Amino acid sequence: MALAFPKTFDASLHEEKLYQLWEDKKAFQAVIDKDKKPFTIILPLPNANDPMHIGHAMFVIEDILTRYHIMRGDPTLWIPGADHAGMETQYMFEKKLAKEGKSRFDFDRETLYKILWDFAEENRAINKNQLKKLGFALDWSRYHYSLEPEIVERVLETFRKLHHDGLIYRGERIVNYCTRCGTAFSDLEINYIERKDSLYYIKYGPFILATTRPETKFGDTAVAFHPGDKRYEKYLNQEIEIQGVNGPFTVKVVADDEIDPDFGTGIEKVTPGHDPLDFEIAQRHNLPVKKVIGTDGKLTELAGRFSGMKVNEARQAVFEAMQEMNLIDHVDENYMHNVATCYKCGTTIEPMVFPQWFVKTKPLAGPAIQAVKNGETKIFPKRRFEKIYFDWMEKIKDWNISRQIVWGPRIPAWYCLDCNEAVQLSFLDKNKKRVSGPYKNVKQTYSFDEIHSGLQSLSAPKDASYQLNHGKCERCHGSNVIQETDTFDTWFLSGQWPVNTLRSRPGDFEYFYPTSVLDTMWDILFFWVGRMMMLGIYLTGEVPFKIAHMHARVVDKFGKKMSKSKNNVIDPAIMINQYGADALRMALVLGVAPASDVSLSDEKVKGMRNFANKLWNIGRFISMGPDNKKIPAFNEKMQGLAPEDTQLLVSFKKLIKHTTNDLDNFRFGRATENLYQFMWHEFADVYIERAKARMKQGDVVVFSVLRYVFSTSLKLLHPFMPFVTEALWQEMFKQEEPLLVKASWPTGK
Repeated sequence: MALAFPKTFDASLHEEKLYQLWEDKKAFQAVIDKDKKPFTIILPLPNANDPMHIGHAMFVIEDILTRYHIMRGDPTLWIPGADHAGMETQYMFEKKLAKEGKSRFDFDRETLYKILWDFAEENRAINKNQLKKLGFALDWSRYHYSLEPEIVERVLETFRKLHHDGLIYRGERIVNYCTRCGTAFSDLEINYIERKDSLYYIKYGPFILATTRPETKFGDTAVAFHPGDKRYEKYLNQEIEIQGVNGPFTVKVVADDEIDPDFGTGIEKVTPGHDPLDFEIAQRHNLPVKKVIGTDGKLTELAGRFSGMKVNEARQAVFEAMQEMNLIDHVDENYMHNVATCYKCGTTIEPMVFPQWFVKTKPLAGPAIQAVKNGETKIFPKRRFEKIYFDWMEKIKDWNISRQIVWGPRIPAWYCLDCNEAVQLSFLDKNKKRVSGPYKNVKQTYSFDEIHSGLQSLSAPKDASYQLNHGKCERCHGSNVIQETDTFDTWFLSGQWPVNTLRSRPGDFEYFYPTSVLDTMWDILFFWVGRMMMLGIYLTGEVPFKIAHMHARVVDKFGKKMSKSKNNVIDPAIMINQYGADALRMALVLGVAPASDVSLSDEKVKGMRNFANKLWNIGRFISMGPDNKKIPAFNEKMQGLAPEDTQLLVSFKKLIKHTTNDLDNFRFGRATENLYQFMWHEFADVYIERAKARMKQGDVVVFSVLRYVFSTSLKLLHPFMPFVTEALWQEMFKQEEPLLVKASWPTGK
């Protein structure tokens, strides 16, 4: 046979052409067949704001499953999409603006939204192309974006349904606020870092107490000790006068179980407006809440002469003032504690109390817990992650779904400004000057139209009246109605993703839902998996997926987490350009135990490139044999089989069985290890070397065995290494089936 392919496999010559071939032949487009059980999987949404990173490459797990089920003959749907990634995208965009000497406050929200849209669109196109470079068998005819009008409308419908069912409320609750990003975050979206700070022991009336935050004392409304602490029992329920740097003030003494008697001196100041624990204590003891830090990160007028100072500046200034007044007992300058920081920009989180939109999660979490206990959804690996899931769901708090950003769908609630004159507004006037203040003040100078057209943000009091439809006020019938500027938490949209995407095409939801597998990294078990379970069951009465598979985390060759600061990040695009997509894919799964860390290095990817070349050379070698017409069709009972043929075939039958079983049970690492060992050593190093003597003697049976084992091996390897296997198939076996991805999965019978 004349050789049509060169001595080595050059991935760059094949990958784009092969992917185009698959697309042209609609190899990945799912077709409903009601006589068959479908296999459905949802792509964890890549963000529309940044290029592919190594985490995206781990979606190879989903591609392996997708290609495997296509070859099994199942109606298979892998749904692609992209997430607008609200805070993430706006943060990236603001960094770009800063380089241009601008900020988000230079634009009204409508203008800012439009330029953010263009920014995201550029990256979204890049993102789609990168997913194709990895060979992912996604059904692009069903691609969806989280800001598609139909998707957004379904999200709004869910909000209205939750509201109607009494599961949405506005609450003045303490939230995690990032003054840099300008928004609140859920408890899941903050990182805790260990940090050394000063612990100030301050004279506080008859007490000495310890605090890391003397600047918040202007918001103190109580002191608290653990019940039964003999040191302080005599003060219980008393009003104590405290000498402060701005003059005397009074606090109430309370006892609360949450106070640690071993911290500091066993009694603590209670600042409900700026500490989550203190806020809970205040709720239990009916204490007032004072806001001493604003959303700009500066102290409010309650701080008197310290108002307008940034937190760290104020901390030092208050400390110095207290020293002058002999109110400092001593300072521990080596106090180690955990500090909440913004997961995105690293700024210290400021707990603050102000109105937010919340979902009552307890009624939603109950069915989601029961569904896993009943086995309707199985979490894999069970031993490692099921308990974590239950612990979180059973202790779940109400979900803050509002974000103070522009990028994303706005919460569909409208305020009548005439009925709610205390609504705080920020807007650009006709001269592009930023104006802030309550409506009752700004309306004296500015018309409603000017406010509306230049609107940046609003903040309505907790008890503000609102309506869920746009139009004239339902109370006063006035027209000065303005929409909430808070946008939805991104996870509120993505938590509905399986339902909303499958409802986009007639028949898909009824056939493909519930989906078969949800594969994702374990770090978003709470962010995404738990929320999809809650909302999926709430909206449909059924779980959104039958299996939640947690895949591995990629670390460097030393087992360290990859980060830019450590300079150990591996760029998947560079790896693909150097070694090919197949090499990277195999390096991410070969020998990796379920949900364990993937130790990735340039050397490992290079080694898998060598394996792709080994397969290529095996194919070239076999192609040097006689014309196909002279080679008898393979049959296990055919005449002329040698003992080494029989030995190989017995081993190969076991390989087929084990590979199938491993794929059915998510043991991708073991499957690839067995395939690698068989192809390189048992087949190439041993069998082919022994077969060479028989080939020289004109034994055509050995070529029959070679072609059978090799063509079948390409099928087994295809889900893992789609490009090199399809390239070899096109050169050698396409007369059997035009596309390898459409070839039947081996049974070993």
